[in-house]
Amino acid sequence: MKALTKMLCLVDGEHYLPVTQEAIDTLNNIEHIDIAGAVFIGGTEKLRDDSEESYSEKLGIPVQFAKDKDIPYDIIVDMIREYDIDTVFDLSDEPILDYPKRFKIACKVLNEGISYEGPDFKFDATSQYDIMEKPSITILGTGKRIGKTAVSGFVSRLIDKNGYEPCVIAMGRGGPEDPEIVHGEKLKINAEFLLEQSEKGVHAASDHWEDALMSRILTIGCRRCGGGMAGEVFLTNMKKGARLANEVDSKFAIFEGSGAAIPPIKTNRKIALIGANQPIENLTTYFGPYRVGLGDLVILTMCEEPMCDDEKLKKIEEFVADVNPDATVISTVFRPKPLDNIEGKKVLFATTAPEDVKDKLVDYLEENYGCEVIGTTAHLSNRPLLREDMAKYMDDADVMLTELKAAAVDVATKDAIAHGLEVVYCDNIPVAINDSYPDLSESVIKLVDSAIDDFNKSS
Repeated sequence: MKALTKMLCLVDGEHYLPVTQEAIDTLNNIEHIDIAGAVFIGGTEKLRDDSEESYSEKLGIPVQFAKDKDIPYDIIVDMIREYDIDTVFDLSDEPILDYPKRFKIACKVLNEGISYEGPDFKFDATSQYDIMEKPSITILGTGKRIGKTAVSGFVSRLIDKNGYEPCVIAMGRGGPEDPEIVHGEKLKINAEFLLEQSEKGVHAASDHWEDALMSRILTIGCRRCGGGMAGEVFLTNMKKGARLANEVDSKFAIFEGSGAAIPPIKTNRKIALIGANQPIENLTTYFGPYRVGLGDLVILTMCEEPMCDDEKLKKIEEFVADVNPDATVISTVFRPKPLDNIEGKKVLFATTAPEDVKDKLVDYLEENYGCEVIGTTAHLSNRPLLREDMAKYMDDADVMLTELKAAAVDVATKDAIAHGLEVVYCDNIPVAINDSYPDLSESVIKLVDSAIDDFNKSS
């Protein structure tokens, strides 16, 4: 038997009351729908009586009014919670609601885990399957190339070092047909090993391989295709991956998003990553606020010029504080960390970082690891340009230092080994931009402990 859908309607005074009444009755007469209340969100053109009591009596349902001229976003959320609403249905229209206001309503509604719909649209919160039998967190992001895998590696290494025994479940656009376990804690994962996997047809630069290499813990690789506006995926085998995570020898699970797609698994806490290099309107409008609102810990990445100046960073931080005031917020930059010794060697460095920050990364490598960077390429995701750049410097280099991204194995590793170069892989470490922010490591441990407490209370 189909469950009853409890619906909250958004109405306005630009509609004549009998018209609004007929629309509500029409919805109420649909099988399995129960109109539990309405929010009057503005408009006075056809409004003769503006009392909540009068409208509640005439419509036959509880009605709350906007207290001022602004859209009553908070009242909508309060009504959702008070009446245990499943769907918000919009019976309003221009000029009361324009596109930006509707997106803002959508974000508020989806953050409550329910649907927002109208005559020709419907937005659903991302699927969250209740599968996990151990405490877990999600790492999600506002886009691609903002450092989710780097942060996942940082988090997993940190909590593994502190005895939490984690595993990572990652989904990627190049992931395996069946969820794949990689024993990063057991395998000797090096350039030759990854090249061998690549030649077997494995996407050896997929996120779960990077997680296994960088963190040396058990990882589970999944695939996904498609990403909706709010982060839903069209196809993924991550549910199978989650069930595998319940069975493997670990005590804590980390689910890693892909691009702006959100893992469809219910977890106890979430880390939301914001790429400060992204256009600010992508964060503050559309479904940016929805993703930001999901985070218990919000980490801003790439918070340095030319990707992000002080004025832009201030705007993003103020936006996060407004949308998600209870979250811990830390602004960071990434810095490279070679996994093997490169001291005294001439290095060719391949990265996905923008060309504009190349000099900062080169200076950091030379100052901290005693090497000489004789050439760089920012074209790991463009195979022809990567080959062109490598050809310029390989005769003078001792080491190919590369992030494990995109063409790092099938081009960077393969061509470097063929040319007689040593291959060293490079991690990226998030570092707070100054001491005014909460300690990143302490914040992660606090979040993990909170996730464990939440899991124990709900078990």
